[in-house]
Amino acid sequence: MQAGKSSVQFDKPPIVTAAASIVGEKEGKGPIGNCFDQIEPDPMFGKKSWEEAESELQRRTAEVCLSKAGLTPEDIRYLFAGDLLGQIVATSFGVGSLEIPMFGLYGACSTMGESMVLGSMTVGAGYADRIMAMASSHFASAERQFRFPLAYGNQRPLSSTWTVTGCGSVIIEKADGYSMENGNMPLAKITGITCGKVVDMQFRDSMNMGAAMAMAAVDTILQNFRDFAVVPGCYDKIITGDLGLTGRKILCDFTEQAGYDLKGIHMDCGLRIFDCENQDTHSGGSGCGCSAATLCGYILPRLQSREWKKVLFVPTGALLSPVSFNEGRSVPGIAHAVVLESI
Repeated sequence: MQAGKSSVQFDKPPIVTAAASIVGEKEGKGPIGNCFDQIEPDPMFGKKSWEEAESELQRRTAEVCLSKAGLTPEDIRYLFAGDLLGQIVATSFGVGSLEIPMFGLYGACSTMGESMVLGSMTVGAGYADRIMAMASSHFASAERQFRFPLAYGNQRPLSSTWTVTGCGSVIIEKADGYSMENGNMPLAKITGITCGKVVDMQFRDSMNMGAAMAMAAVDTILQNFRDFAVVPGCYDKIITGDLGLTGRKILCDFTEQAGYDLKGIHMDCGLRIFDCENQDTHSGGSGCGCSAATLCGYILPRLQSREWKKVLFVPTGALLSPVSFNEGRSVPGIAHAVVLESI
């Protein structure tokens, strides 16, 4: 099942059998707002703090995903989940009540990719019949941790992105024995994965995360091409997580230098979920919830309908913390890729 240096090709591809997405009001007013399962107008989600709000967002999304699949928490062997906050507190406080054995993950904004990579390998190797993968972010909790208090009202440079308030959750299970008696057609199959590595370009601008992550996306995409002996035309879409306008240009410029033109097939979740010009998000959307919600609400339905036959889903993450950045450290990037195909 190993392919090349960093990839896995599944002999019996795991399948994505259910997906759910919940977003905030701003995301609901974006270009794909009608694709999400729920749009929550209250940014506090009925809670007393932003962090509690994100935990509630995760809990609700997991429950919607289970409901759509006709399952209970007891039917899920493992949960792979994470968020942007320190010690992934949104996840640990949000899904604890589900009592599902959990692997808490932190890959910054690449966390949805990391959770799907690890979850699909777990299912593919036979260690679980069914798992859930999930990631979330919240604009206000992320701003408080990584940038400035909202009340400060600081100006944002045009290179900055807007953290998505959103969560996406998928159920991945083995194809053998899957029953469609409940009328649920699988959304897609996972035929391969490419695990990314930390790429540090000594970038130090915390207001330009797209540029910090772009070279990690380049590295993972090119590694995927090498490991599977494919070219861009093998995919209907190559979809990055949240590079935004700035990072997308860097990605396309460097892949073109490597001999691959991605402009016609590249899509960025951060540029799809918001209308940058009319919603004042500058370079686009970001956060764990950006690629997670876009995957569940927009990408997977197009694979299920066979509008797209094969896509490369590449969530991207900037690996910094307030401590590391304030100590003058650089902002490394990472990207994980999941090969999704229609059934």
